[in-house]
Amino acid sequence: MITRIADLPDNRSFFLFGPRQTGKSSLIRTRFGDDAWTVDLLHGEEYSRYAKHPAQYRLDAVEKIRTGDTRRFILDEVQRIPELLNEVHALMEEHPDRQFILLGSSARKLKRGGANLLAGRAVQRLLFPFTLAELGEHFNLDDALRFGTLPPLFGVNDAEKQDTLKAYTETYLREEVQMEGFVRNLGGFYRFLEMAASASGELLNFSNIARECHLPIRTVQSYYEILEDTLIGFRLQPWLKSERKRMVAHPKFYFFDTGVTNAVNRRLAAPPDPRLTGRLFEQFIVLELHRYLNYARSETRIFFWRTNTGAEVDLVLERHGKLTGAYEIKSATEVSGNDFSGLRAFRNDNPDVYPAIVYRGTQAYRTDGIRVIPWKTFLDEARQDGVATDPASPESPVL
Repeated sequence: MITRIADLPDNRSFFLFGPRQTGKSSLIRTRFGDDAWTVDLLHGEEYSRYAKHPAQYRLDAVEKIRTGDTRRFILDEVQRIPELLNEVHALMEEHPDRQFILLGSSARKLKRGGANLLAGRAVQRLLFPFTLAELGEHFNLDDALRFGTLPPLFGVNDAEKQDTLKAYTETYLREEVQMEGFVRNLGGFYRFLEMAASASGELLNFSNIARECHLPIRTVQSYYEILEDTLIGFRLQPWLKSERKRMVAHPKFYFFDTGVTNAVNRRLAAPPDPRLTGRLFEQFIVLELHRYLNYARSETRIFFWRTNTGAEVDLVLERHGKLTGAYEIKSATEVSGNDFSGLRAFRNDNPDVYPAIVYRGTQAYRTDGIRVIPWKTFLDEARQDGVATDPASPESPVL
């Protein structure tokens, strides 16, 4: 069994959100299931019981407390009946010594429907696919770039991985949207989904995507919001000193898993085309950093940097309003002069910020004041939330 690194409260109530198949239910059963009463709203009988009469959940919970002294209450797929959160809120008021664990694969109905989010009485956590730190010796980079790291893929052969990912994109992604009634034009959404996956990691251009999908721009914008709310992906904003300007600049969008990206793009049958490896490697590094910082509940935020002349740096780190690091991601095992151009342009404007290249080589070194870091070293530092704290590390000799 793979040990997850997500830090979950032992006693305090919490929401645990994450895309489908990231292992939320399995993790909660393993850590908390021994003395818990679990209701899974994907089960038709339980869904019907509480959808018709949400107050029945509180009555059943009170009976569990009275007759069995149940300490924990697990409510899976809570977004399916947001009204149940009112009953949970009442139970938390009446029984403050009980822990309520609320799982969901989508926060859209909760956030946008005015659902009761328990007024801060329950903290929020996220769960992602497996990370390098969790897989350890079982991790294979080429496999991760092709198939991603969703838990159901662990320990199965390539054919089964392809089948699982195809089912995920053809069933789970579309079911999630259809079941929640997020869109009416499913055909248009499917066309959009393919376009969004093919553009994963690129600058978002709503006009171009709308034109390619034959959809209104506002519809495309709303579809991206759906992908974010259902945790299928996230936006990486450009670094600008002004928060207001940052909101209107073109962001990038990353799908939450490289395997899902390839599945939507129908690129699972063979190893990635060498022309796409760089983009997949960049996506992998960005996703891993995003996951580690989230698990650490770090106050560090990630951006990318780009000038109007096209100079770009893949990752820029900011903490408490101050830039702390800039990273260019290269999938090659060796780097050359052109690979440093973005960082040099960045350094001209930000001479006090620590610059580095993350690459697939095995040796750490420095050249021209820029650190070159093996990807595993970078991710190990990222897990410790120390990606920009040691620019003079003795392991990185100046060349």
